[in-house]
This record gives sequence, structure tokens and C-alpha cells, in this order.
Amino acid sequence: MKKGRLISFMLIVGLLANLMVTPLASASNGGNQTAFRAELKAIAMKTYKYFQDHTDPKTGMTYDEVRVTEDGIKEAKHTSPTNIGMYMMSTVSAHELGIISKKEAVKRIQTTLNTLEKLEKWNGLFYNWYNTDDGSIKKDWGQFISQVDNGWLSAGLIVAGQAYEELRGQTSKLVENMNYAPLYDPEVGQFRGGYDVAQGKLTDHHYGMFYTEPRVASYIAIGKGDVPKDHWWKMYRTLPKEWDWQAQIPQGQNAQYDGVTVFEGHYEYNGVKFVPSWGGSMFEGLMPGIVLKEKELGTKALGLNNKRHVELQIAYAKEKGYPAWGFSPSATPTGYSEFAATPLGTSGYKDGATVTAHAAFLALEYAPDAVRENIKTFKKLNMYGKYGFYDSVNVETGELAKAYLALDQGMIMVSIANYVKDGVIRNYFHSDPIGQKPEALLEREVFSIQ
Repeated sequence: MKKGRLISFMLIVGLLANLMVTPLASASNGGNQTAFRAELKAIAMKTYKYFQDHTDPKTGMTYDEVRVTEDGIKEAKHTSPTNIGMYMMSTVSAHELGIISKKEAVKRIQTTLNTLEKLEKWNGLFYNWYNTDDGSIKKDWGQFISQVDNGWLSAGLIVAGQAYEELRGQTSKLVENMNYAPLYDPEVGQFRGGYDVAQGKLTDHHYGMFYTEPRVASYIAIGKGDVPKDHWWKMYRTLPKEWDWQAQIPQGQNAQYDGVTVFEGHYEYNGVKFVPSWGGSMFEGLMPGIVLKEKELGTKALGLNNKRHVELQIAYAKEKGYPAWGFSPSATPTGYSEFAATPLGTSGYKDGATVTAHAAFLALEYAPDAVRENIKTFKKLNMYGKYGFYDSVNVETGELAKAYLALDQGMIMVSIANYVKDGVIRNYFHSDPIGQKPEALLEREVFSIQ
């Protein structure tokens, strides 16, 4: 572990006191609520400045990462389909929050769309890494086509097209040309992780776990008609009971949906039932809900499970004696790593005593008061910088990862917009036929966690 300043025992005690709030209480009404919304908008202004300062003005492509070092700012001038999608949704969010004008939002997204039309593609899908200055493929990092990353780009295009009618022709054509069928394995009923163009082969692994971030691409592919709707039911809610290497042996029962038998299983932590993600991280579970109406439509399944994961992340931090919560993959002082509330995963990632701001902001609509207290703690831990929150902090040593990641900045922006503006980004996504058509899949399911 790199050396870091030790937080004093008294500081930890004080920070823990701040955390001891009712985890899932609703934010108070009146002036307190108004003050919180003002605070969130101030955070959003700083967060969006990252995109303003670190997006190539010619291509409209946002840098993947910026680090604050002793030698100055270090910019990673490459980007991914996810980053591009998050930039577009963050720009819509900035407009909705009154940070930028509609004219600026449209101009920015228009620049990006013009670049996207020219980029090299595979079956309309985008490569995983492009150089931001000219849009060329970053070939020294391989030539991979990622299912999950393309899903987030599709989501960003759909949101932008619904937010700004003048862009809809471009966005709709790009999404329509993104053919997910070549990544789908009809024999298994699941997606492969992606395709290596240079090697000419699909990945050996499938995206089998349902409660993970690839479900956005699954939803979109069903909405487009690229894959059958029974794909939704062929992903694992929990792995089968006989797979005894997993963190717990799940309990539950079989259910029938559209002729498919689904094992509606669950795990338990501290007596609370939940459907696990793969690693137990917040973004696996809650990131899809920034565009999918899981909270509104999946009241007996995904929406309920999202609430449980927020509740259990808070409980896990309390059990460990951490002064803050929010466990999710994030930057470290020397790179990037996967962090999680370990018990919430099928094969749980370590927690590393490391928390990240985006994980807390994803919980805004489920636990606003707890998030507000967490924000106070983040600021006491010196996480707040020029572009909002540094990406992570080790709550045992106080060591900061002085990095800003486009992905994580985007999750913060969209989460704030959805909270302050009543689900505005989700509403745009579901205004498109691609978002509307599979809505029954969200509504019908009943998880075994009631």
C-alpha cells in the first residue's frame, strides 16, 4: 500500500457520527430540500466542467481520464463508446439543470454525432478505444467490439435524439445501424462479451449474470428487434444452485416467463434478501437505472433490488467501521481497480477500504439523506476538487486517487439530473420506441426478495 496520511481516531469517530442517519429516509421537505438541490447543482457545475475542459473541440470526444500529478495535469486522450454516451447524456443533463444553454448542448452533441458518423465500425458497432484528436482506432490497445460499451453509446444516442428533435435523424440512424445480433449466441440465449476484430473471434465468455451493467445493451437490443425478448429471461438472476463455487448457495424457486423457466433465486446478507451482481459493486447494479425505468416499473424486481443494494452497501460500511460508503470500480493512486461491498457479489470483489463518489450518487433516488451525509464526509476527506469529486479515497489511510474519469463523472451528472428533474434522462430514453417496447419485461417480473 502506498504511504498516505493516517486519519486520526477522533476524525473517524466524528465522521462515523455523520454517517449514522436513517439510511433510506426521504430527503426533508422545504428549505432543507431546496438547499440540497442547490448543493447538487453546484456539484454538477463543477462536474460538467470536466467535459467542457477535456473534450476535443474538433471531434467532440471526451478524454477517458485526467489525473492531477505533481508535474501537472495528465490527460488520457483516448475514449470509449461508453465515455461518448456518457458525455452526450451529461450534456443533456447540464442543459436540463440550467448549467448550459440548449444552443450549446445541441452544438456540442452535433459535433460528436458528426464524428461518430465517420468513425470506423464493425456491423455498425463501435470499437472500444479511439484517439480523441482524430477519431482513429487506438490499435495498440487491440481492436475489440464490446457489447456493454456499445450499449451505453446506444443509450446516449437515444437520449440525445429524444431531447433534441433536430438531432433525431442522425441519432436514430446511428442506433439503427448498430447491429447487436452478431454478438448474440442463440443457443445459449445470452450475449458474448464482445468480438476481437483482429483475431476474428467472439469472446469465450457470455454475459450471463442479469444484475450487471450489460443488461442495458440487452434491453436496447430487444427494443431494436436485434435479439428475441426471451433473451431477457435466459440470463441468470442467481447462478444455478449446483454451482457451489459461488459466494452463497441461493434460495428461491422457478418461475415461467414467455415459456422460459427462470430460477428466481436470491442471496441473504444480515437477514436481508437480494439478487446479487457479479462483483457486488454499485455501478453493476444501479448504473442501468439511470436510463431504464427500473425504479418506476420494476417495483417487485429490479427497482426493489436496487433499493436493497443501496441499503446493504450502507450496512456493509457500518459493519466494517468505515466513515463513508459507496463501493464500485474506480481509479486508484496508481491505476484502476475493482471495489465492492464483497458480500453482495456472486464472486465478490474486495472492498479495499476504498469508496468512490459515483457509487453514492447512483443511490440518490433511493437514499437521498444518506447520500447527503456521505457527500459531507467526502468533502471532509478532501475529495472535492476543481472538477467535482476525485475518483476515490481510501478511508483507512486518507489516500486520494486524484483522478477524474469520464465514465464516473457522467454517472454523477446523470444521477443528479434524474434526482433534481424527476427522472428526466430516463423519461427521454423511454420516449423512444426502443425504450418503450420492452417495458413489460421490467413490469412483469417478481424477484424472490419480497
